[in-house]
Amino acid sequence: MINEDIFDVVNEHDEIIGREPRSIVHAQGLRHRAAHVLVFNTAGQIFLQLRSMTKDNNPGVWDSSCSGHVDAGESYVVAAERELMEEIGLLVEEPLEPLFKLDACDDTGMEFCWVYRTQSEGPFDLNPEEIDEGRWCSKSELTEQLERNPGAYSPTLQLIWNHFQK
Repeated sequence: MINEDIFDVVNEHDEIIGREPRSIVHAQGLRHRAAHVLVFNTAGQIFLQLRSMTKDNNPGVWDSSCSGHVDAGESYVVAAERELMEEIGLLVEEPLEPLFKLDACDDTGMEFCWVYRTQSEGPFDLNPEEIDEGRWCSKSELTEQLERNPGAYSPTLQLIWNHFQK
């Protein structure tokens, strides 16, 4: 039997109504939780990751610096810190800055998403199971690329960046 992640299933108000394995949550389009982190360097550039081609959702597209599901019983911020370590090998010393929360919708994969910000210069230790490559990008370059070639970026990153730019 494969050890599968268990997620809290939530209602339209992000209140826990149950727990289900990852496969059920995704197959049935149930609302659940995720955390995204935007990592900026001192030059104001954002680090982007190219999602692995082996990912079940949005493979081979650029995404936020780090993202991942919130496990059952876990808080958003703990998930964000865990994902930073798992995906890019970043142990944060300062608390993550909460930016905003996105409601669950089709573009987020029915995930309520808390978005956080942190600062680091790297270098990062990219997890090859999660990420094919990473790069730094200026804010203006990302805005331009999202307009020019939206299909190269995850729908969630597009929502995050639109909200971040407001």
